[in-house]
Amino acid sequence: QVRLQESGGGLVQAGQSLRLSCEASGRTTSTHNMGWYRQAPGKRREFVAEIVRGSHSTAYGDFVKGRFTISRDTSRGTVDLQMNSLTSEDTAVYYCYGDPQTGIRTWGVGTQVTVSS
Repeated sequence: QVRLQESGGGLVQAGQSLRLSCEASGRTTSTHNMGWYRQAPGKRREFVAEIVRGSHSTAYGDFVKGRFTISRDTSRGTVDLQMNSLTSEDTAVYYCYGDPQTGIRTWGVGTQVTVSS
């Protein structure tokens, strides 16, 4: 069973940076597409970023505009999301996911990011 645990959330001021990390069980980061969604209060869950298994191919939500970078470290079993130039609009719970493409997507429990203006 795949298990995902996010960390790195917190409270920062606008313009600052945060680095989120998602630790995955087993070989998940090698066998799954890995990514992040976020959900702000009263809003729908929104795609943030994804990195494709077995490659360096990445995708980002339109709102990212070059501010975020997703990366994977298969030796550590982690997927990180470096977030720069944060604004209050980035305040949300950020969820890590693993997608095997042949089964059910697995989600972490989320980590809160709060950006004060």
